[in-house]
Amino acid sequence: MPDNDLAALMQTLGYHFRSSAILAEALQHSSFVNEQTRPLVSNERLEFLGDTVLNLVVSHLLMVQFPNMDEGSLSRRRAGLVNESSLAAIAADLDLGQYVQLGKGEIQTQGRHKKSILSDTYEAVLAAVYLDGGFEAAFTLIQAHFEDLIAASPGAETFSDYKTRVQELVQKAGQPPPLYRVTAESGPDHDKTFCVALETADYTIEGTGKSKKSAEQDAARKAYEYLTGALSE
Repeated sequence: MPDNDLAALMQTLGYHFRSSAILAEALQHSSFVNEQTRPLVSNERLEFLGDTVLNLVVSHLLMVQFPNMDEGSLSRRRAGLVNESSLAAIAADLDLGQYVQLGKGEIQTQGRHKKSILSDTYEAVLAAVYLDGGFEAAFTLIQAHFEDLIAASPGAETFSDYKTRVQELVQKAGQPPPLYRVTAESGPDHDKTFCVALETADYTIEGTGKSKKSAEQDAARKAYEYLTGALSE
């Protein structure tokens, strides 16, 4: 990616990287990397790290904002803030779609506007900031993006993060947290569909989605509906 593009993104982020290489890596989608003849690394590892950093910072901000809120309510509020749709919206505001490096197939199918790609790229960029400038730099950036959202967030019960709800129900029943396992992938690289199995001590339920996260949520939604229906009988 041209240095002037990276410089423009740094200006938008309000953070100047000491190493532009880590930012460039954060913008390299796997579809782009797979089409290159030279060895490159996709942003998937950075996405993994960024997800952890993001959840930690948002958890901290929520505890400060709501000092008397219990753990379950905090979890639901965090889930309502840190999800594919909300992260994609922040990424769109930052115009990350303009900068992400995509393969030809993804470009042809409007990959720059896909929520899964935008949200994953945002997490990868957060990880790049963390690695380049440390936790304080990442904290400052995330706080700038989420502080107003946290202050304006609605009641916790309105959130639809089914993974959190299912985990709470299972734990109340004295069972370990459910496990999520990808059981199948179909379709070309630029338009995959994932199948994920939610497994507990008593049952297995499958869900599908265009990303692993959305497939997990679909499986959790089905499990939640099953559990609440069973409990109401």
